[in-house]
Amino acid sequence: MAVPNYTYLKLKMSGPNGVITVESTYEHAYDRDIECIEYAEAITETETLIVNLDQLGSEVPDSKHHARTFEPAEAIKLVPVNPTCPDERALRISATLNIK
Repeated sequence: MAVPNYTYLKLKMSGPNGVITVESTYEHAYDRDIECIEYAEAITETETLIVNLDQLGSEVPDSKHHARTFEPAEAIKLVPVNPTCPDERALRISATLNIK
């Protein structure tokens, strides 16, 4: 059984040869209090980081999945690179854009 006295920063407990008294200073108590606060903040930040990483992990696309073909989101139209030779290469542009 131990009896803490926070006013005098003493801890008294029974021992084999009588009462054992553990004393401290206000500076030491303040330093330990700051240390405990920093530790609690680090644990909270770590837990928050783990939650954020789990959320980001679910949003990452599968690296093994490859798209076979490109499919545009909008309607497209083909515009020849050289208007005098329509059989040559053509560019794909949005159907809403002007050719010029």
